[in-house]
Amino acid sequence: MNSATGASDPREEILIHLPALRAFAISLTRNPSQADDLVQDTIVKAWSNIDKFAVGTDLRAWLFTILRNTFFSDRRKKKREVADPDGLHAQTLFDKPHHDGRLAFADFTRAFYELSDEHREVLILVGANGYSCEEAAEMMGVAVGTVKSRTSRARNRLAQLLGMEAGEDVLAGDSGATLAVLSRSGTQAA
Repeated sequence: MNSATGASDPREEILIHLPALRAFAISLTRNPSQADDLVQDTIVKAWSNIDKFAVGTDLRAWLFTILRNTFFSDRRKKKREVADPDGLHAQTLFDKPHHDGRLAFADFTRAFYELSDEHREVLILVGANGYSCEEAAEMMGVAVGTVKSRTSRARNRLAQLLGMEAGEDVLAGDSGATLAVLSRSGTQAA
């Protein structure tokens, strides 16, 4: 069945998008072997989360988003990896307490709700949902420049409310929130 009837399983259409996914992955990684791994990871994530795909929307765009997010997540992980053959760096690290994530989330939630409605809206659309500035501008009924400006101001304000230093990524996920809590205590995280 095809997607025009709305009766097909989106998984049946994934195969036709593989060449485009591979081309996109090669453009990001600049390495065919790594690109193949990235496409494989993307397909596994898409397959296991197919229930989150909105039938009738653009499957290719959804797959590209998964691929892009996977690429940048892996890249962030690799940046944090430290060569430590003698174990000297590992000796300076500690195991974070289990409640740390809850504390960081509580701090984030408090700070997030201190933002203006416009700033919360743009962070939800651009930061949390991954819409482009153009897409968010269309949804919000404002100019693209307004979305870019609001996004920048919202991220800066949120970082300020969380006590984060310049350059720290407020929306990097759990690790960003955890670092916010740890930065207040002057402790260094693993």
